[in-house]
Amino acid sequence: MSGAALVAVEAIADRILILRGQRVIVDADLAALYGVQTKRLNEQVRRNAERFPADFMFALSQEEWDALRSQSATLKTGRGQHRKYLPFAFTEHGAIMAATVLNSPRAVEVSIYVVRAFVQLRELLAGHKELATRLKELETRMERKLMTQDQAIAGILDAIRQLMTPPSEPKKRPIGFVTGEK
Repeated sequence: MSGAALVAVEAIADRILILRGQRVIVDADLAALYGVQTKRLNEQVRRNAERFPADFMFALSQEEWDALRSQSATLKTGRGQHRKYLPFAFTEHGAIMAATVLNSPRAVEVSIYVVRAFVQLRELLAGHKELATRLKELETRMERKLMTQDQAIAGILDAIRQLMTPPSEPKKRPIGFVTGEK
């Protein structure tokens, strides 16, 4: 992969978010990548709604949108600078479908990089899951070893305590005739 392509994939990967347990890209970012206005992208999506099932695209809730806006400090002030409608979030398949409904050469070209970015992110997350699994296995092994070592140390300490306590002196029996009275 060339240096420019690598930069493009990295730039796209930075725009991919995880919402509702899925890797998605917000409509404004996708429109910027495809070189169209967000308004035009959403217009084409609405016209071709049958091509975008729920697993390809979903509208963000107000809480999700507020959380995203608070995380990115790019909120512009002024008249006409705020969105009237909640944005859409496109999954990998939805981003590809958006390129087909836009039908522009740039959208088709960029969709290749979008797919590569999603694949790269998937591989990265798979690597993290494998690493997390290995760490968990190592943790359980160490806990088992520590438990057996703790038990061995506790046994040693008990033996030392028994050796440190002086033996109790045997009761001396009185010499002579003993009556039941004291």
